[in-house]
Amino acid sequence: MWRNSLSFSSKLVTSSRKVHPSPSSSLSSAAENGVVRSLSHSLPSPSPSPSVEESVKLGFQRSSYGVREASGAAVDFSSLAVSKARDASDLARHYGRCYWDLSKARLRNVGTNNDFPLNPDVRYLVRLIQSCNTHHFIHQGKQLHLLFLKNGLLECDVTIGNRLLQMYVRCSIMSDAHALFEEMPLRNCFSWNTMIEGYMKSGDCMKSLELFKSMPERNEFSWNVIITGFTKMGWLDTARSLFDEMPWKNGVAWTSIIHGYAQNGHKKDALRLFKHLSSNTLDVSYGDKFVLATVIGVCTDLVALGCGKQIHARIVIDKVEVDSALASSLINFYGKCGDLDSANHVLSITKEPDDYSQSALIVSYAKFGRMSDARRIFNLKNNPSCALWNSIISGYVCNNENLAALIIFNEMRANGVQGDFLTLVSVLSACSILGILLHAKQLHTRACKVGMIFDIIVAGSLLDAYSKCGGLDDACKLFSELKAFDTILLNCMITVYSNSGRIEEAKQIFKKMPMKSLISWNSMIAGLCQNGCPIEALDLFQEMNKLDLKMDKFSLASAISACAGISSLEFGEQVFARAIIIGLECDEIISSSVLDFYCKCGLVENGRKVFDRMVKCDEVPWNSMLMGYATNGHGLEALELFNEMLQAGVTPNAITFTGVLSACDHCGLIKEGRRWFYTMKSDYHIAPCIEHYACMIDLFSRAGCIDEAKNMIEQMPFKADVSMLSSVLRGCMATGDKTFGKKMAEQIIELDSANSGAYVQLSNIFASYGEWEGSAEVRKLMRHKGIQKNPGCSWSDC
Repeated sequence: MWRNSLSFSSKLVTSSRKVHPSPSSSLSSAAENGVVRSLSHSLPSPSPSPSVEESVKLGFQRSSYGVREASGAAVDFSSLAVSKARDASDLARHYGRCYWDLSKARLRNVGTNNDFPLNPDVRYLVRLIQSCNTHHFIHQGKQLHLLFLKNGLLECDVTIGNRLLQMYVRCSIMSDAHALFEEMPLRNCFSWNTMIEGYMKSGDCMKSLELFKSMPERNEFSWNVIITGFTKMGWLDTARSLFDEMPWKNGVAWTSIIHGYAQNGHKKDALRLFKHLSSNTLDVSYGDKFVLATVIGVCTDLVALGCGKQIHARIVIDKVEVDSALASSLINFYGKCGDLDSANHVLSITKEPDDYSQSALIVSYAKFGRMSDARRIFNLKNNPSCALWNSIISGYVCNNENLAALIIFNEMRANGVQGDFLTLVSVLSACSILGILLHAKQLHTRACKVGMIFDIIVAGSLLDAYSKCGGLDDACKLFSELKAFDTILLNCMITVYSNSGRIEEAKQIFKKMPMKSLISWNSMIAGLCQNGCPIEALDLFQEMNKLDLKMDKFSLASAISACAGISSLEFGEQVFARAIIIGLECDEIISSSVLDFYCKCGLVENGRKVFDRMVKCDEVPWNSMLMGYATNGHGLEALELFNEMLQAGVTPNAITFTGVLSACDHCGLIKEGRRWFYTMKSDYHIAPCIEHYACMIDLFSRAGCIDEAKNMIEQMPFKADVSMLSSVLRGCMATGDKTFGKKMAEQIIELDSANSGAYVQLSNIFASYGEWEGSAEVRKLMRHKGIQKNPGCSWSDC
């Protein structure tokens, strides 16, 4: 055995030299010196009885226990009065003001071979080893191991060997742990358990099981470690087999096996196990609070209100004391199941409810829109913790009371609570919905100040806020400054670049992504459709199909939209057929895309069939069908549908009125168009946007009401664009108002110097007045600028 120990010692010396080649911090070979040098520095041999001053100069001093303890630093006599009464532990406390310094002080405590005590205090040696339980001090731990071997301490007390074993395991050096375990002259159950746990944590389950089966004697911890380890690895069959073999099942084992089944998706099996436990009246584990909290969590996941209530009833009958952890589980259970009164009752009878219990109830109230009750629970705490502030803020955000969320956030800061990353995420979400770019920038500054800007979740929330608040340049700048990315953040940037029209940069991000999620593909396809690249979007969809990637409703809806963009009826119907096969025929998003697709392909009747099958919860399907009628020249049908919409109690929005005015425009319904344009402002308080003015100007111009078109251009709060001026120009040419038409043509050329239609119309106006030189000059200018009038054409999908 001793020979084996010396063999392992030589291995330790070799590994020490590899880690720390410096001669001042490595062990010299025992064969060369016959002694073990100092653990921290190569110190000169001390005199037999050094004076206090000399001892302190060397960095150590003899304590009352006869063990040298280092001060950890050189002592300045001008500032410290050192006396013989001060022992090494005082020096260690003085210089070891943090754990690491204290650990160094303990390690420097051991002198050379001549200074090692004959009868050392085992508790002190254990503390020394515990100081090496991190990778920072593993080298010193190996030196201690050699020192203990030389002095034969491993054969004196099993505790020292166990602590060394624990040191190697905690530093994840299982090879050295295994070597030590094999050479240990003394072992007990703790030794075996340490090795079993170490192999489990390192992922070597089979080695752990092999050791477990070889154990001469097992205790409860042995069973708990092996069962818990296999449940965490998802090896439920093995865990259940071991659980069944366990002679006396304690609360830890029951919790592990029940939790293992629950976490791995076998929730009903978890409940069956608990039922088996509760039927055994002799097993006191039933009343274990961790078991109860776990199974209540299972009921929460299954939303099994009746089952959870039965378990709660047993808790009350058996007079199990409900602590904060169990109370939190019960409150969360009742909250998610919608029984808020019971959740509130549990909180009220809990002696000392913690913040998590109150937070769970606040979240539950918020989920069901009862923010007044949520605020009442929040107000019960005099000094709310960050968790409670986060719960109430996120509750307001979830209920779309975003302004209230910002007010609460200001109260939180006024109370001196700094908040964490969850706080920033919730407040940024409120800013995104409200569109407050300034607040988003302020939160960005705060994130930089408190060091949370490089948190992936915070960065992603900031990017989303900038994107939704119109700060696309700020989002791009933030992205360029980040050092780390995940798939979610990169997906967000694809959307940001797509929304800002920088589709090439979005494509580059997508191309370079190491891991593409389904959202990545969907975001890229949607971005291509949004930026007028339907063919590229369909190519990407085809690639997704070839890779046999799972598609969802967003993938299919984007592909159908791309087909609508190029009026590809055949391929669009193929994609729709796939949606039907996977059961998405009646999905709202798919139906909206198919409706838009049929209308853009000119098949309004097919679109109406889809519309009639849809569940019309809001204005979206109405607007899609209305726009379909309007753009295909079915103005009367569009107005009839609009009346149905109003009778159904659906409130129209700006998009709705764009469709209505477009329908009036295409049908020449001046009276109805004028009526709905002013009704939109007076009755529905919708401020007309440029699209509404464009419809009205085109309506007046088509009907020959040029004066009304002119008045609307002068009165609207926007500068007229080329399309509006072109509408008036066409109206002028139709009514023969060549003077005003000439003015319109000149304005169009000023705005768009490459507009061939304006040049042709201006040339024709000059010709109609007999000003042939002016007409020729316009044509000459077109040739000089290389402007050509493209001939009109029509096409269809073949």
